[in-house]
Amino acid sequence: MARAVRVPRVKRRERVPTQPRPIEHRVLITATLCLIAIGAVMVYSASSARNLLEGGGSGTAYLIRYVGLGLIALAGMHVMSRHGVELMRRFTPLLLLGSFAALVLVLIPGIGTEVNGARSWLGPGLFSPQPSEFMKLALILYCAQFLAANPRRIQRSFKDMLSPVGYVAGAACALVIIQPDTGTTLVMVGIVASLLIVAGVPMKYLGYCAGIGLMLLLILVLLQPYQQDRLTSFLDPWASKSGDGFQSVQGQIALGSGGLFGVGIGQSVQKVFYLPEAHTDFILAVIGEELGLVGVTVVISLFGLIVWSGLRIARSASDQYAKLLAVGLTALISCQAILNIFVVLGMAPLTGVPLPFVSYGPTNLIVILAAVGLLLNLADRNRAYMRLVEPERQRERADQDRDRRRRDGGPRRAGAGSRRRAAG
Repeated sequence: MARAVRVPRVKRRERVPTQPRPIEHRVLITATLCLIAIGAVMVYSASSARNLLEGGGSGTAYLIRYVGLGLIALAGMHVMSRHGVELMRRFTPLLLLGSFAALVLVLIPGIGTEVNGARSWLGPGLFSPQPSEFMKLALILYCAQFLAANPRRIQRSFKDMLSPVGYVAGAACALVIIQPDTGTTLVMVGIVASLLIVAGVPMKYLGYCAGIGLMLLLILVLLQPYQQDRLTSFLDPWASKSGDGFQSVQGQIALGSGGLFGVGIGQSVQKVFYLPEAHTDFILAVIGEELGLVGVTVVISLFGLIVWSGLRIARSASDQYAKLLAVGLTALISCQAILNIFVVLGMAPLTGVPLPFVSYGPTNLIVILAAVGLLLNLADRNRAYMRLVEPERQRERADQDRDRRRRDGGPRRAGAGSRRRAAG
């Protein structure tokens, strides 16, 4: 009779529990996708009626472009969320030099395209890139890298702070203001100021920079008549409601017409006959008219969640470069959103700054989603760092607890034994 052969039991491989993604990672991607969805709906709503009236076919031209660019930008965001920090850190000098070259080329007639008085686009066409958008991202990467590598140099003197960060940022702002694009220049100034504050630059040096910036801004307003007209219309838009204050007034009328819950999606009147740039710079006014105060509050709240996530990622960063990069990327989104919201609400002069994620702006959408991808990559790096550090911390706490029990337990046992001997 054959003897049964005992097959040894194969021990099942235990699964190593994976650390869940941090809350800021999940909140960031959720808020981003919600804003993109709102943007697709509102771009179609804000542009379709006017396209039909102007003979633009079915009125879905801007929606198709927005969705197509959004898919490309989301693919780029996914790549950045996986390998973005290492990739962009390696190519930061190339991106910075390329952005400077593009800003120079855009000023040359025949190469740069002029739209609404600003020469800010390279070449004709529907998808002509806007170099100033890439310059914002390049400045963040360059400043974060330099400030992290030279933490004490920027604190020694005002001259050391300016060289080279101040000179590079100043040259970039000068090329953008020549286009002219005051809104993008203000966003760039806000980004660099945020990075300098986090890097630990003394406040008196920032005060010097603010004084110089205000003086240059005053000179700019005095030299350019259209800037004076914008400032005058901002102070009292209803006094020039048929002229320079027309867009601001129509935006306020759209917001007021929406009330609490709005007139309904697609039912806006201002976007069709009165409000210029309804699908770009003033899309928040269309949201206010069609979705009311509730819709505007939801959009602002989503931006608040993105800012909260970005700052939380910066606080959990494992090194100074990651912290500065997270702050700069968060400032890119928040400064642009705040400026656009203030303009639509009549709290700032008119500037051509789109609302991130929501407005129709091909280059801006690509750059903003790339920034979100970098933030997601930083959040994953923080999680990986904590996964490596936390077991070591747990072992250290266990060793400390073991030593503490030995120290506390020894005298008690000795004391108990001596009491028994004394009683006997």
